[in-house]
Amino acid sequence: MLKQLPVKQIAAIHDLSGCGRTSLSVVIPVLSTMGIKVCPLPTAVLSSHSRYKGYHFHDLTNHMEPVIDHWKELGVAFDAIYSGFLGSYKQIRIVQQFIDTFRREQQLIIVDPVLGDNGRLYTPIDQKMVSEMRSLIQRADVITPNFTEMFLLLGEHYQSDVSEVRIKEWMLELSATGPEIVVVTSVPEEPLGERYSVIAYNRNGSQFWKVPIDYIPADFPGTGDCFTSVLTGSLLQGDNLPIALDRAVHFISYGVRATYGYNYDPNQGILLERVLSRLNYPMPVSSYEVF
Repeated sequence: MLKQLPVKQIAAIHDLSGCGRTSLSVVIPVLSTMGIKVCPLPTAVLSSHSRYKGYHFHDLTNHMEPVIDHWKELGVAFDAIYSGFLGSYKQIRIVQQFIDTFRREQQLIIVDPVLGDNGRLYTPIDQKMVSEMRSLIQRADVITPNFTEMFLLLGEHYQSDVSEVRIKEWMLELSATGPEIVVVTSVPEEPLGERYSVIAYNRNGSQFWKVPIDYIPADFPGTGDCFTSVLTGSLLQGDNLPIALDRAVHFISYGVRATYGYNYDPNQGILLERVLSRLNYPMPVSSYEVF
């Protein structure tokens, strides 16, 4: 059996895209910078993320269980399990079994239900994946759907104009399926198109939190992976939920601002290499609100 590490260790169940800063190419550097060792369990290998046309996609479903079996032989232990993009709906069962096998006390289970954005499914995702994802989030402590994914998980028709009361009701509904913490990103605020927010609900204390975000006219893939990775790292470092939200939002906002304005292919994602060091800077004045 492997000896206990002097740093926290996380299993990261995500795809690996060769071109574009998304998935494991974001998860690993962010969490490593935050002092957390990452054990990647790749779900698929892509030549690029799905915004690029003609990308090559290789499903690693058949390779996941042999990796997991070896980890069991080695006696690997994890302080957290963090799943993101899955290569096929069949991987849901594998991830569920992984969680059941490696679960231990004081462990954090994070599921980022990567399904779609801007009111539609991502290219590789189908309705079977949506249906199966609803069962996976039941095992999570924390889920981080974006605004579109909230509707998909609930089986509701997407709409951009939703009251705060209704959003709270839907978040309570998602939490009731299992996760203690529900974090919904990219929530549009009135007037539409000018401001967004991240809204979170913690069943432990029955408290809602909100962090507002000023809109910048730029769209960089991988920001969701960055956000959930910073949130996860912050929680593992002992931050409470509103501070973890603040840290994640400020990091993404800084990354977008640092990238915006360059003559640069936005599909490459934010210039992560320029901003990673910010993760170790003192926190700015908190902007979270009781919601």
